[in-house]
Amino acid sequence: MLAKRIIPCLDVTFRDGRATVVKGIEFLNLRDAGDPVELAKRYNDEGADELVFLDITASPEGRKTMVDVIERTAEEVFIPLTVGGGIRGVEDIEKLLSAGADKVSINTSAIKDPKIVKEAAEIFGSQCIVVAIDCKRNFDIEKGKFIVELENGERAWYEVYIYGGRKATGIDAVAWAKKVEELGAGEILLTSMDRDGTKDGYDIPITRKISEEVNIPVIASGGAGKLEHFYEGFINGKADACLAASIFHYREISIQEVKRYLHERGVKVRWR
Repeated sequence: MLAKRIIPCLDVTFRDGRATVVKGIEFLNLRDAGDPVELAKRYNDEGADELVFLDITASPEGRKTMVDVIERTAEEVFIPLTVGGGIRGVEDIEKLLSAGADKVSINTSAIKDPKIVKEAAEIFGSQCIVVAIDCKRNFDIEKGKFIVELENGERAWYEVYIYGGRKATGIDAVAWAKKVEELGAGEILLTSMDRDGTKDGYDIPITRKISEEVNIPVIASGGAGKLEHFYEGFINGKADACLAASIFHYREISIQEVKRYLHERGVKVRWR
């Protein structure tokens, strides 16, 4: 059994002419959380297994990912670094890998042109290609392909959103996850927009459903608020990794606290 991974996430944007980490609730009401390079170094030192850096306004603003910030971040971390935001093709992927990223995360462009996933996987290898899926519950079940039973007994399907959660696509998240695996993606970063920033726990129904439907690793994202949520994400959601942001940024819980909690409950983690 592979060790479960704990991954801090840096949602980065430009504010007042500088790159800054931000965090909101359900992708809205963003507030500053610090400098991305300083936070990346802190998480590297604190024992994170990997780090995700998402330029969350690159696609909606129609600009490229902030390569210079990636270069400075990569100099400070010695753990795998995944970078996403504003990627439009294989040239952008090559630039990010050259800047120090170990993996790239594709979201909007993958929906608009799925061939990018296939082409990128063939050129750089599936291990470098992460497809990010931002999704939201839709209760009009006649429009969904994969209907999921929720915790309260209701039924819904999960719709994929793009442009930083600004635009619904009408695409079923489970169907899309299966498709990107076929195209060659090596991993899925699954964010529940309903849970993002709420600290109510990971969205277990969709995490478990996609984890059961694909054979590539699934990173659960959105909703971590206490130690129990990580355990639930791994055990009930069957995730391979759990990602969190605000609870780490604001020092509510440390990475080592999470790992100790999981280790004590029999979950295999990289422990030091």
